[in-house]
Amino acid sequence: MDLKLNETQQMLRDATRDFAEKKLIPNSEAHEHAEEVPAALLQELAAMGYCGIGTPEQYGGSGLDAVSYALMISELSYGDASVGVTVSVTNSLTADPIIMFGTDEQKEKYLPPLARGEVWGGFALTEPSAGTDSAGTRTTAVLDGDEYLVNGTKNFITNGGFAETFVVFVRGDTADKHAGISAFIVEKGTPGFSIGKKEDKLGIRASSTTELVFEDCRLPKENLLGEWGQGFKVAMKTLDNGRIGIAAQAHGIAKRALDLAIKYSKEREQFDRPLAKFQNVQFKIADMATDVEASRLLLMQAAWEKDQKLRHSKAAAMAKLFCSEASHRVCHQALQIHGGYGYVKEYEIERLYRDQRITEIYEGTSEAMRMVISANVMR
Repeated sequence: MDLKLNETQQMLRDATRDFAEKKLIPNSEAHEHAEEVPAALLQELAAMGYCGIGTPEQYGGSGLDAVSYALMISELSYGDASVGVTVSVTNSLTADPIIMFGTDEQKEKYLPPLARGEVWGGFALTEPSAGTDSAGTRTTAVLDGDEYLVNGTKNFITNGGFAETFVVFVRGDTADKHAGISAFIVEKGTPGFSIGKKEDKLGIRASSTTELVFEDCRLPKENLLGEWGQGFKVAMKTLDNGRIGIAAQAHGIAKRALDLAIKYSKEREQFDRPLAKFQNVQFKIADMATDVEASRLLLMQAAWEKDQKLRHSKAAAMAKLFCSEASHRVCHQALQIHGGYGYVKEYEIERLYRDQRITEIYEGTSEAMRMVISANVMR
C-alpha cells in the first residue's frame, strides 16, 4: 500500500479540514444544544459533494475511492462527530448497498438524489430484540398480490428523523435465520411507514436517531433490493464498508482530542510551569499520538483494500475495533490532562468524550468486531 495521498485525496482532505475548522468547530456546541444538524448545513454539505463521494459519476456522484471517503469522514468528525456520521450513513449504508445490489432502475431512481443531497439516507437493520444478532430480525414481509406487507419496528436508526430513503431489512416466512432476511428500499411517506420516538442519547446528540414503525406498510416488488432471501448478505457487505466510516469517525474525534490536549497542556500552568513540561503529561501525549497514528494506518489499510476490490471484512473490523477503542483511550487521557475543566461542558473535550463512546457500539460492537476478526484469522 502506498501511504502517499494523491493530489485529489490531498485536496479533498485539505478542503474538508478547512470546512471543519471554519464551519463545524465553532458551531458544534450549538448543534448539540439544538439536537440537530441544521438544514442549512445539510444543504451546504450537499453542495460540496459530500453526499455522493463514492457514487459513480453516471449517477451524479464524485466516483472517488474509499481512501478519499475515509479522509472526508475523519475531517468532518474532527469538527463535529454528529456531522461525520450523518454524512457517513448516506454514503456507506444507503448508497453503497444500492450500488452493489440495486437494479439499473433502482440505481437510476435513488442514487442521483442521494448523491446530490436532495434526500438523505438511513439504514434500518437494528430492532429492539435484534442488535448484534442481526439475523434475529422480526420485522416481517409477507407477499400479498403484487406487494409485500411489512410490519415491525426498527430502532436506533441514524438520520431517522429527516432521511427520505431507507434500506430496510425484513424477515420472510422461512425458518432459516439467515436465508430468511431480505432487503427493501423504502421511501419516506409510504403509507404504513412512520417515524417513531426520537432517542435521548449520551453523545452525538445532534445526530438524528429514531425508531421506524411499519404497520401494514405496502411495498411493491420492485423495491426489493437484491434477491429475495439475500438480505443478510446485503447487510454484511454493507457493514464492511460502513465500518470504515465509523473507524474514520473515531479517528477524527481522537485527533481533535489530541490537539486540544496539546494546546491545553501548553497553556495551563501548575507549580509555576506549563503542564507540557511535566514528564507524565509528555508520556500521555506520546501514547495518545501513537494511538492516533496507528488508527490512521489501520483505517487507510482497510480503505485501500476496499479500493483494490479485496475482501476487506477483516481489515474493516480491525480498523473499526482499534480506532474506536483508541479513541476512547485518547479522549480519556485528554480529559484527564484537562483536569476538572475537562469535566464541565464549557470545554469541548467533555463533548468529545461522550461522542466517542458510540463508536465502540454502532455498526458492530467491539465484541462483534472481535468475532469477525477471529473468524477470519482462524479460518
